[in-house]
Amino acid sequence: MMLLLHVLMLSLLSGGSAEVVLHFKDVCDQFFANGKPPTGFSGVQYRKICQKQDNVYYFATFYDTSNRIPVYSAYVFQGIMGCKRLKNEKFWFIEPQLDDNNTSPNMQLNKDVSIQGLGNHQALNKDYVNSKYDRGHLAPVYQANSQSCAYATFTLTNGAPQNPSFNRVQWNTLEGRIARKLSNECKLPNKAYIVTGVVPGTENLNNRVNVPSHFWTAYCCLDNMNISLFSGGFIGKNEKNPPEEKTMNDLKSELANLYHVSSFELFSPAEHQAKKQRISQNYCFQKQCVIN
Repeated sequence: MMLLLHVLMLSLLSGGSAEVVLHFKDVCDQFFANGKPPTGFSGVQYRKICQKQDNVYYFATFYDTSNRIPVYSAYVFQGIMGCKRLKNEKFWFIEPQLDDNNTSPNMQLNKDVSIQGLGNHQALNKDYVNSKYDRGHLAPVYQANSQSCAYATFTLTNGAPQNPSFNRVQWNTLEGRIARKLSNECKLPNKAYIVTGVVPGTENLNNRVNVPSHFWTAYCCLDNMNISLFSGGFIGKNEKNPPEEKTMNDLKSELANLYHVSSFELFSPAEHQAKKQRISQNYCFQKQCVIN
């Protein structure tokens, strides 16, 4: 069975790609509440990535090529599908286009990429070898809505160095808690949006990859008129302690302080206002996981 899953994953991801875009709008803004991404930062080191596979978009990532970690990944949650993960580290992919604009946007295994300057703007698998950190997912397997979605999360542009206990115990428990809440309380025709990110720290992995000081996640549930029904969030230091639950306003204030900006919006400012118009969405998280 595991061999079959390995073969299936390689087959699926052979057609995968991560499209680096100038703007999320009109490409993959369907992963943001009301089509508006969280606060971004200016600077040439920040890149917008629309993560897709076989011409289907799965989630969006705002990536920091200087620290070689994502700022956040955003996605739509549509229920607990029981998706499986593969633990073999060779199945983590990289995005060659980040290091060479002239290459194909196809997501590829690190060992299969041979371009000048590989790793100048992103983490590589070798950065994690013999380190004390896990590759921590931002868009996680447990909250993916199809098996191909789950496989597509195994790109290092969607991962950051994470304390093993924090990743495997405290953060893993939190991912399940949020998934169950949204599954029970944000049913169709309502729509659940999640954005998960990290705050750069002072330590570097392999003298290249920033080790985040904090991991955070936020969620909101919009009704079919795109009015917010409820929202919430969590933030935790990248260490062996449970993350803290926050109101949306408290989380935004804490992130603004940690990012050293005047304000930090997680979802559209209209999330707490009665919006009358509908925003057309085109989801890619649609297929349920079926593994025999």
